[in-house]
Amino acid sequence: MITQFKSGLVPVAALAVITFLYFPLIIIVLYSFNADSVSAFPIQSYSLGWYSVMLQNDSLLAAVKNSITVAIVATTLALIVGLPAAYAMHKYDFLGKKTLERIVLMPITLPGIVTGVAMLSFFPLVGVRLSLTAVTIGHITFLSAIMITQLLARFKQLDPFLEQAGYDLGARPLRVFFVVIIPNVKTAIIGAVLLCLVLSMDEIPVTFFLIARENTLPIEIYGMMRRGITPEVNAISTLVFTVSAIAILLSIRLTEQNQKIPK
Repeated sequence: MITQFKSGLVPVAALAVITFLYFPLIIIVLYSFNADSVSAFPIQSYSLGWYSVMLQNDSLLAAVKNSITVAIVATTLALIVGLPAAYAMHKYDFLGKKTLERIVLMPITLPGIVTGVAMLSFFPLVGVRLSLTAVTIGHITFLSAIMITQLLARFKQLDPFLEQAGYDLGARPLRVFFVVIIPNVKTAIIGAVLLCLVLSMDEIPVTFFLIARENTLPIEIYGMMRRGITPEVNAISTLVFTVSAIAILLSIRLTEQNQKIPK
C-alpha cells in the first residue's frame, strides 16, 4: 500500500514541478497576443500588434542581431577548439589527463558572476576592451567546455575498430578523422552546436560584466524590464522561448539517437 502511494506521488510531484517552472512561460505567451497595453487576466481581445511593435523597435532588433552574431561566432570557435580537443582527450593518454578533464569543467561549474568578474579584471591587462569582442571571448570559454564534454561523451561510445579499419585500408590519420570519425559523431556535433547557440543567446552574468554600449538581447530585455514591463517584451520573449525550445528538443533528440547507436 505504501509502495503504491509513493509510486502515485512521484507523477504528482513531477507535474507540480513542471507546472511551477513552465506556467509563467505560458502566461508570457498569452500576454504577447493581448491587444491591450496593460497585461491583465482574463484577456479581453487578442492581436498580433505587439509583434509589429517589436519589429519597429530598433534597439531591440539591434540587440537580437548582436546576440545572434555573438552566438554564431562563439559557437563556431568553440567547435573549432572543442572538436579536436575532445578527440585528443579521448584518443591519447598523457600526464595530467584526469586533471585536465576536471579543469575543462570549471567554466561550467563556476558561477557566471565569478567568471564575469575574473574576465573583467583580466581583459584590461591584455588590452581587450569591453565590447562585443570581449563578450564573444567570454562566451567561448564556457561554450568550449560544453562542446568538449558533449563530444567526449560521444567519442567514448565509438567503436575503436572503425578507426583501425581505416588505418588498415591505408588511410592517413587526418583522412580517417574526417572520413570515418566525423560522420559517426555528426549528430553529437549538431546537438552540441544547437545547445551552445541557445546557451549563448541566454547568457547574462558573463555578458553583463563584459558588455559596453552594444547590448545583447538578454541585457536589452533586462534594461527594458527595469523601466517597466512593456508588451513587446512578451512578444520577443515568446519568440526566443519558441526558438530555444525547438533547438533544445532537437539537441535532446540527437543525443538520444547517439545513445541508441551500438558501440
